Order: sequence, then structure tokens, then C-alpha cells
Amino acid sequence: MSGKFKVACIQTNARREVAESIALIAPMIREARAQGAELICTPEMTDMIEPKRKLQFEKAKREAEHEGLAGLRALARETGAWLLVGSLAVKLDDGSRLANRSYLFDPAGEMRASYDKIHMFDVDLAGGESYRESSAFRPGERAVLVETPWGPLGMTVCYDLRFAHLYRSLAQAGAMYLTIPAAFTRPTGRAHWHVLMRARAIECGAYVFAPAQCGEHAEGRKTYGHSLIVAPWGEILAEGGDEVGVITAEIDPAKVHEARRMVPALTHDRPFAPPTQLRAIPLREAGE
Repeated sequence: MSGKFKVACIQTNARREVAESIALIAPMIREARAQGAELICTPEMTDMIEPKRKLQFEKAKREAEHEGLAGLRALARETGAWLLVGSLAVKLDDGSRLANRSYLFDPAGEMRASYDKIHMFDVDLAGGESYRESSAFRPGERAVLVETPWGPLGMTVCYDLRFAHLYRSLAQAGAMYLTIPAAFTRPTGRAHWHVLMRARAIECGAYVFAPAQCGEHAEGRKTYGHSLIVAPWGEILAEGGDEVGVITAEIDPAKVHEARRMVPALTHDRPFAPPTQLRAIPLREAGE
């Protein structure tokens, strides 16, 4: 395992068209590499944010035909950096649904791993915002851990953030770094973004890399921004604001071992009986 390295999180404002979105993010990937980043991370839906489901499905491509995927792979080769593509809308082979799929490319442009977002964002927010991710996307079914030169990395996407057991599972399997690319809404971002990202880092004794979408997108959709790089003890090492740009931080793998040595909670699980249910709360009452 290598020593210290620099990570970058790209904060962007994806367009409705794949070519435009890649053209926007490509210079920032090059900028991150110029700043010395060896691992560069982009947000969820790097390729497009198309709010109309019919158009989204029409624009999405299978992996073999996906221009955004090919362009990002080429950028990994060009820059010689590891590139974590937060996610793309990828049409599944049977043509019936999409996957919200994250990718990790090595400096040669070889795909080292891919991960399909497990938890679907199906919520009704106060103020009228409503989302039904499961209407277009098929949820993933497996957690993904991948080896890097700096140690194991666990891949997740956005709404996964709210399911702590996924991260504990990754950390207990060896993950030292957790990627949580996102396109968080502004209401949920203001309320929960920072505290949840820091909680995942602290609970797992792991670094969190959370590149985010920001600004206003097509049809008035607004995302929160504030990309974060969080240390295993919970300190925020770098934060993006409300605008597009690049944040970087130096990462010391020894800090993972230090945090887990001081509070070895990952080894302290004990079996317990579940509580007796007193009153069922219908799922339709739940939400963000």
C-alpha cells in the first residue's frame, strides 16, 4: 500500500445533454490532475441531469455505446490518474430499465470496478418536490469493494448515504475510503449533508470522498453542492461551496489505522434480539 496521496472532488452542474456535461467537466478533471491529484472523483449523474423520464431513457445508452463513458475513460488515460466516475445513466442490456452506475478507472483507462446504486430515492419533500428514482432505474444488489494503490475503496452513490449498515459492511470488509458521489437536493442538503457525511466517516473510521452536483439544472431542479472530503476522525478537510469547481486534500492512509485503533468499534458488534414493535408507522408517512 502506498503512502500519502492527493484526492480531488469535482463539483459540476450537469446539463441535459451528455456531450455538454462531459465538455463541462473535462477541464476540471485536467485541472485536478494539474494540482497533483492521483485520485479524481466526479458526482452522481456526471453525464446528464434530464428531469423528463422519457427523454432520460431515450438519451441513456448501453455501456458499449455510451459516449460519456468512453470520454471519461479517455480522460483517465490522458491524465494518468485514477478516476472515480460518480455515476452515469446506463441502459441495461434488456432495454427495460436504467442503472445508476458508478465506475472506477485506473490510469491506463482500464475499468477496475463498477457499482449500481442500491437504494432508490423515492421521496416526497415538503414544498412539493417529488422524486421516484425507481420508476426509471433498477436498484443494484451488491456492495462493491475495490483495491487501489492506497488500500481498499468502497463504492456507493448518493441516497445510499442514509443506510449506515452498507458502510459498516464495507468498512468491516476492509474499506479505508468511501466514495459517496451525489446530486443532493437543496432541502435535504441543508439539513443533513454535512452531519451524515461526517457520521459515515466517524462510524467507519474511513475517509469519505463526496463530489456533488450544484446549482440549478433543467426544469428548475436545484442541487446542493458543498462537495466534501472528510477524514476518519470526522474533520472536514475540504469543502466546495455553491459553484462549480475543484477541491483537493492530502490523504494519509495511516489516519485510518489510527482512528480504528483508538475506537475499534468495527470489531465490537454483538448479537441482539430485535425490539418488539409497538406501533407500525406506514411507509407512506415516512419521507425526507
